[in-house]
Amino acid sequence: MKSVNIYIPLLLLLFLAGACGTKKSDGTSGTLSDDALLDTVQRRTFNYFWDGAEPNSGLARERIHMDGVYPENDQNVVTSGGSGFGIMAVLAGIDRGYVTREEGLARMERIVSFLETADRFHGAYPHWWYGDTGRVKPFGQKDNGGDLVETAFVMQALLAVHQYYAGGSPQEKALAARIDKLWREVDWNFYRQGDQNVLYWHWSPEYGWEMNFPVHGYNECLIMYILAAASPTHGVPAAVYHEGWAQNGAIVSPHKVEGIELHLRYQGTEAGPLFWAQYSFLGLDPNGLKDEYCPSYFGEMRNLTLVNRAYCIRNPKHYKGFGPDCWGLTASYSVNGYAAHSPNERDDLGVISPTAALSSIVYTPEYSLQVMRHLYGMGDKVFGPYGFYDAFSETDNWYPQRYLAIDQGPIAVMIENYRSGLLWKLFMSHPDVQRGLQKLGFTAPQATAEE
Repeated sequence: MKSVNIYIPLLLLLFLAGACGTKKSDGTSGTLSDDALLDTVQRRTFNYFWDGAEPNSGLARERIHMDGVYPENDQNVVTSGGSGFGIMAVLAGIDRGYVTREEGLARMERIVSFLETADRFHGAYPHWWYGDTGRVKPFGQKDNGGDLVETAFVMQALLAVHQYYAGGSPQEKALAARIDKLWREVDWNFYRQGDQNVLYWHWSPEYGWEMNFPVHGYNECLIMYILAAASPTHGVPAAVYHEGWAQNGAIVSPHKVEGIELHLRYQGTEAGPLFWAQYSFLGLDPNGLKDEYCPSYFGEMRNLTLVNRAYCIRNPKHYKGFGPDCWGLTASYSVNGYAAHSPNERDDLGVISPTAALSSIVYTPEYSLQVMRHLYGMGDKVFGPYGFYDAFSETDNWYPQRYLAIDQGPIAVMIENYRSGLLWKLFMSHPDVQRGLQKLGFTAPQATAEE
């Protein structure tokens, strides 16, 4: 009897000790500290680009479906823009010791070798490649050539990698030199379509300029104009930015949404999906960044995030689950295909995309952490081997166990920028980037690469 009396309290203690670290049903995550939660999410998301990478290229698969169902037979298709985000996520993982520096360098060498031989169009990459061959997979019938926006996302990443390795070992310096060559080979001027003062999104060797997509702001494409100005070999004149992107000042359009002030004109809507606050700023540091069109890019992007949150809290369409701990509208999978969810009743389909709030952590840390804790508390319904699944709808009881590279990447990158500023420091330390910003009249943070 004595041994039983000792055994029962011991079981009770073990049970209580285990319960302290488990996820609770109320949407919290026990005693997990903020830093432990951030590291858990970052490390799991990093795995999408490490363990989940396409083996030949080392790049990010466009999508990973845990159910193994790929209706378009595209399991091994790799994405250029999503790979750019993934390269930055891997770089952060190397720096954090998720893999060794040697393993990281080998992966980066594989990636660069693929990028040196894969299809390019006047130095620009297509939206998709077949990972095993490097040949272009059309994103659409006429979209089978260069995609300058996706190329900018790749180059934003590669310039950060360049700075990480430029002062390293002979092998690392050699990789940095190969990256510099790729950077210098992008012919940004070609994509002005006959020296117009605007950049065009697409060019096809078969269909030429028939996609006919001149890029005006504001949307996710700011980084493309900055890199085009920054190129030391094919740099565009400042007029391309001022007349094309800013449309001679028409980009400025002060207005309020959800009672929150926005300064810029958002193409086609009053407040865009949240990827517009993220893709350009994975490397480009918004802190202290301003130009003649925007007095504070950090403030503008924070307000865009707050608009998104306020709309979800107001929840005019009365969707289940929306609120202070569950908000975030952006482009992602949706109940009926793919959609660019935005904070308005037309584009709000009741779908929460975890990347929206989590990748906004640099702008709204307290609010984004609140969402992160809630989602983590939902357990494996929304959290899998590569981090949070792409999207879900409580209203429709829709919880697909599927991922998209272009949504996973910003989560890992922006968590790192929130924790250390690593990717911002690296990208902003590149001399060409600083020259490009100065050329366009930006006031920007000065940075030096840190390892």
